[in-house]
Amino acid sequence: MKKLLTLCLFACIANVALAQQKTNNEKLDAMILQGMGDWKVPGLAAIVVKDGEVVFQKTYGVKNLETKEPVDENTLFNMGSTTKAVVAIAMGILVDDGKLNWDDKVVDHLPSFKLPDSYITADATVKDLLTHNLGIANADALWTVDSVSTRETIRRFQFAKKTYPLRGGFTYQNIMYAVAGEVIAAVSGKPWNEFVKERIFDPLGMTRTQAIAGDIFRAGNYVTPYMDDPEDGMVEVEYGFSDQIGPAGMICSTAHDISNYLTFLVNDGIYGSETLVKPKTFKYLFEPHSFLGSGGSYPTNALTKPNWNTYGLAWFQQDYKGNKLDFHTGSLFGLVAIAGVMHDKNMAVYVFANLDHAELRHAILYKAIDLYAFEDDSRDWHTEVFKLYQGFKKEGLAKSKKKAEERVKNSKTSLPLVDYAGRYKNDMLGEAKVVTRNTSMQIDFNDFITYNLEHWHFDTFVTNKDPRFREKLEIRFELDNNGKIKQFDFMGEKFTKFIE
Repeated sequence: MKKLLTLCLFACIANVALAQQKTNNEKLDAMILQGMGDWKVPGLAAIVVKDGEVVFQKTYGVKNLETKEPVDENTLFNMGSTTKAVVAIAMGILVDDGKLNWDDKVVDHLPSFKLPDSYITADATVKDLLTHNLGIANADALWTVDSVSTRETIRRFQFAKKTYPLRGGFTYQNIMYAVAGEVIAAVSGKPWNEFVKERIFDPLGMTRTQAIAGDIFRAGNYVTPYMDDPEDGMVEVEYGFSDQIGPAGMICSTAHDISNYLTFLVNDGIYGSETLVKPKTFKYLFEPHSFLGSGGSYPTNALTKPNWNTYGLAWFQQDYKGNKLDFHTGSLFGLVAIAGVMHDKNMAVYVFANLDHAELRHAILYKAIDLYAFEDDSRDWHTEVFKLYQGFKKEGLAKSKKKAEERVKNSKTSLPLVDYAGRYKNDMLGEAKVVTRNTSMQIDFNDFITYNLEHWHFDTFVTNKDPRFREKLEIRFELDNNGKIKQFDFMGEKFTKFIE
């Protein structure tokens, strides 16, 4: 009789749990549907894992607005910078293999490694590659205006600017993850993409996941990237895959595969009966390794109001409802993602979308945590996040309007347009060619991307909208003491004119 009562009690508890999960699923689903409408998100996938089980996995919308093909669990999205966590895990596996130590000097594995400061070059460790605190300025222009090899990209990075002492601040740095990929290759004897496939994707059953982003076109069933342009409305943008910095943000995956990945994360590095990462190493990945100032925090901090912000090995970290939350976004030209893990509550969340700056991802993350970790449905996360980012959008439009008003109309260039033509060079960003034809002007960067130039005022020009991120870029020419064109300024870098 006592045994029967116990069984009945367990059955009742299980039924209550299932009923709660169903309710949570319905509430999260309803918020996602409302959010997709307000944000105009074409396609989305959301996954929640709790206590080692997938409790929510659903796909929404379409891969492409013209074909109307629906997103399914095997549709490939880009992971963006949530790729970085995979690279950190790969490093951890090599530590477990005894082939690498976190405090190894990078130059011991990559003798050609060179930064703009000799001390930082000599002292930079493997761990430093993952923590964004080397003291070197961001250099993302390196992979947005050129398509050279990974090694050449890293070589050119030596010409970036030093901004603060080693480990003395926080500047988000994609290029160092490309270096991490080269360390993985040097230590393991195989390219980083092959290593993560063999040691992470295959054991986790991530059969559709592509470490080389460009491979999605061969694999098929992938999304099209979009942006809601303030002037032009919803537009398809060009794929901006830059596999030369692949370890920084180019892995593409699916809802099905990410479900397995999250299960592995919630189970502290174990999947099924296989331990991919030893407990000590896994824990180290999620320890705080960098402290963030105000410049390193997310806008959603205004809503979550954390007491502290840190960075682990490829994870932003903060407190939420008294628990540590590890999370990271991914953003790449019309494609976004977010990953979140709350180890104390044995849960993880992941979201993909094919709309640039679809910050609904943040709302889904916090709503899922509230529902599945705390059984709390008190906050309307979609409305709060949408209102927050609509405010930023209005601020951006106001700044654009102000800039347009500050334009000096009817001003003229200092010299005839033909005098601006020629070849220009920047040690880090490569070569640019300016060509003039009558009243028109074009600039080509590294035979990789060409912009039409519109005269703004005086010696400043603006490009047409970049096909990947839909922004106009400013180019300001400068004269030397003899009144001839000396150089131009682009994205904070100087391109010096060749003397013909």
